[in-house]
Amino acid sequence: MNEFTRPDILRYTAFSADPEGGNPAGVVLDAAGLDASAMLAVAAELGYSESAFLTGRTEAAPGARGYAIRYFSPKAEVPFCGHATVATALAIAERDGPGDLEFTTAAGPVPVTVVRAGAELRATLTSVEPHVTDIAPDDLTEALAALDWPATDLDPALPPRIAYAGARHLVLAAATRERLAALDYDFTRLEALMHRLELTTLHLVWRASDTVFHVRDPFPVGGVVEDPATGAAAAAFGAYLRALSLVPDTAGLTLHQGEDMGRPGTLTITLRAGDARVRVSGTGTRISG
Repeated sequence: MNEFTRPDILRYTAFSADPEGGNPAGVVLDAAGLDASAMLAVAAELGYSESAFLTGRTEAAPGARGYAIRYFSPKAEVPFCGHATVATALAIAERDGPGDLEFTTAAGPVPVTVVRAGAELRATLTSVEPHVTDIAPDDLTEALAALDWPATDLDPALPPRIAYAGARHLVLAAATRERLAALDYDFTRLEALMHRLELTTLHLVWRASDTVFHVRDPFPVGGVVEDPATGAAAAAFGAYLRALSLVPDTAGLTLHQGEDMGRPGTLTITLRAGDARVRVSGTGTRISG
């Protein structure tokens, strides 16, 4: 990709109003002229966990603006990315004003609503239909070995499961905040397991209260050690909590992520009775440069 074909690349962070917090993403609002290899090259050059590319306008629900979107990590395309969706929605809102959007992703349609809250813009995405499945005992053993986590360090109240809300995530709950903070895993070993199980991240959680969690997301399959704030995993985790009856059918939950990386961010999960989809909300801001 040479300078004559280089697209206009915006940089936003999602799930924090501080450019030094949350999860940064590249955003290309006009990627119609880019093929997959060019998008991958942009994502690899930026080095963020994911970047988002709008490839054209699409039909959408009445009153919404529709866009086709693709997501790339530095190593591969991914079917859905929550923080890059939020970042893109905020970029569109700053250009065209807040309102309702609908993104056509490889995982399915993802509605997003952007509202202005004081000086900030806030985006809420609605996931595709989620589902939760068991993990085979041997695969769990391998995941714990790659993390160097003894099984006794798991919280038995939140059993391991694979959860999906646009991408697959293995949910593992630490019994203590100290266990969650001490993340030092075998990158190659975990990456191999994740490829075999088609996982996007491991969603490592510690329950601080009934509605507040601290979370971390190793992301070796994307070419980065850890994702600082993970909207897709947050949506999957909301589905996990509801499927296991760990929270009410209608609930509001708060996830704190990125603190152990020096990039703190906050994700809000909303569950609604009668609607299997999960809503994930957060603010964000443009990163200069």
